[in-house]
Amino acid sequence: MTTSTLTPPRLREFPLPDVGEGLTEAEILHWHVAVGDRVRDGQVVCEVETAKAAVELPVPYDGVVHSLGYPEGAAVAVGAVLITVDTAPEAGEVGEVGEAAAPPESGERKAVLVGYGVAPSRTVRRTRRTTAVTAVPAAAPVPASVVRAERPTAKPPVRRLAKDLGIDLREVTPTGPDGTVTRADVQAAAAARTAPAPAPEPAAEPVPGPVPGPVPTVVAVPGETRTPVKGVRKATAEAMVRSAFTAPHVTEFLTVDVTRTMRLVAELRRDPAFEGLRVSPLLVTAKALLTAVRRNPGINAAWDEANREIVQYENVNLGVAAATPRGLLVPVVKAAQRRTLPELARSINELADTARAGRTAPEDLRGGTVTITNIGVFGVDAGTPILNPGESAILALGAVRERPWVHKGRVVARQVTTLALSFDHRVVDGELGSRFLADIGAVLERPKRLLTWS
Repeated sequence: MTTSTLTPPRLREFPLPDVGEGLTEAEILHWHVAVGDRVRDGQVVCEVETAKAAVELPVPYDGVVHSLGYPEGAAVAVGAVLITVDTAPEAGEVGEVGEAAAPPESGERKAVLVGYGVAPSRTVRRTRRTTAVTAVPAAAPVPASVVRAERPTAKPPVRRLAKDLGIDLREVTPTGPDGTVTRADVQAAAAARTAPAPAPEPAAEPVPGPVPGPVPTVVAVPGETRTPVKGVRKATAEAMVRSAFTAPHVTEFLTVDVTRTMRLVAELRRDPAFEGLRVSPLLVTAKALLTAVRRNPGINAAWDEANREIVQYENVNLGVAAATPRGLLVPVVKAAQRRTLPELARSINELADTARAGRTAPEDLRGGTVTITNIGVFGVDAGTPILNPGESAILALGAVRERPWVHKGRVVARQVTTLALSFDHRVVDGELGSRFLADIGAVLERPKRLLTWS
């Protein structure tokens, strides 16, 4: 990493890295340091939220924080300077333009320049943050360039609610102990924002001046709540639209008797090898999918539009769709075909837990080649799943229900489910897709095929 030509060598700039595949910006959730704090190489200095996950960023330098590039809540472009560290603070203070600054006079506090780093196709903005409230006279209005240093006190769930509702916590009147913002405070602020404004009193006389142009207005409708779409939900919406209108989707359905699979699930839950792990029909279905990929390797491929080629993958990087408070995430089990059943269970459990906690590492969201989603947990029998961009197949597992079924020549009650497979018809033709889906169903109908087909 090189330093800016306007920055002396002792001041090291740390730009926002590319923390996710295809991401261009991130939002600063929380600063863990302030100007003047001493930091060490590898210390987490801030938490940012990308379109896929919340990520903690460590600084790669030892020294003292010289400036913070953005306030909390700001959207930062990849490559913009997040933080500047003085790596030789014992050499004296450094001014805003890189010259050695004279020490402040007695009783005076230095204003710290907080720059909005240069980013492609963005306007350069700079604001000043003062470290002393007394620097602004009490009787004078606070200028817009002064960034409020105090961070409202609120629990993480309350902050998440405020973020989802588009509420700035700094504008909420706290009613909790010690000035803490509560969930009720956030909901009241949201209700107040959507409530119809009282009609203004007519002015005594018209004020001469230019006639303003038309101003777009948003009319609040009673009982209607509007939530800004951003972060994970925005990225998911864009990806699904891109996939739906780019890849020619074909969806096939297969209804399967999974009575033997449900017995196997019950046995595995009692097996010491799975102690402490959640075992569900999804686990066995994932293993059946991996077995079917081995028998039908053409399914583990993707369409390269730029080169007009089909890319065949050696490893099966299995994406497992997880519903989270932040939206749909698809963490990926890398080289899933190499894992034993207990190892696969552990990986799925860990990725699902971190996804729901909003702590999925960016590398765990990259590189998927085929995806599985369990819509059965919501009581849904079947659906038409949309492909993740860059993949050619996605399998949806429906609810397992007891149904009348012909078994050994008689109609009896059996555990039955419906599988839905969507695939990219540019890569996967009907024969390949049908054989792949049939193999998955065959394994779920007779799980011992996991051994005989190995």
